[in-house]
Amino acid sequence: MINYSVSLQANPANESAPEKAYAKPQMSELMTFNKFVRHIANHNGVYSRGTVKGVISDMCECLVEMLLEGKKVQLGDLGDFWITLSSEGAETLEAFTAQNIKAVNIRFTPGADFENLASQAVFNPVSSRAAQAATLKAEKAGEATVDLEAAKRKAQTQTGA
Repeated sequence: MINYSVSLQANPANESAPEKAYAKPQMSELMTFNKFVRHIANHNGVYSRGTVKGVISDMCECLVEMLLEGKKVQLGDLGDFWITLSSEGAETLEAFTAQNIKAVNIRFTPGADFENLASQAVFNPVSSRAAQAATLKAEKAGEATVDLEAAKRKAQTQTGA
């Protein structure tokens, strides 16, 4: 189940446009690498946690190696990985050097297993994190009401949004 909250957001391409309501996913849990490995091992039953962990770790190491060699890596139904570069412009072709390259970005295109996730998902509306935090704080303080607008303003100020 995918929990989501809804918030009003401005259109960055048109600041004069009215805000519109958009969904934001609310992560239910951070699944660490070790938890994910344990899940795979328990799901399948054929491979031990150590084997699963080793295969995934080796895959990541090899993926980095192949990307740094400029290769696009297709991982079947998982998807494709490749790199793009961010660079500062130079006045001329001759003036451009590797020093102009500022970042190597990893790109990912999902494969067949990730197509149409929306059609497979169950969505559950929940309060925003700011509203949840304000409600918990009010409950702990024995208060009967919560100023949600103040909580949202505080959250926006803290995130710079």
